Amino acid sequence: MAPQPELLRFVADRGQVVPDPDRRLPGRGAYVHPLRACLDAAVRRRAFPRALRRPVTVSRDALNFID
Repeated sequence: MAPQPELLRFVADRGQVVPDPDRRLPGRGAYVHPLRACLDAAVRRRAFPRALRRPVTVSRDALNFID
């Protein structure tokens, strides 16, 4: 587990997961290491719907934000 300032925040916006690098968007956030492997693992383990407590989909734009 890394300190929160080292993690990238994601929020749900209209059913989509979107990155929130400035940590200013409203709502519950899900924090992930800013590494592609960690983001892929979060998607594979369905961590975003659990952390955000709502059904969400992860777009390619959200996945490509780290690249």
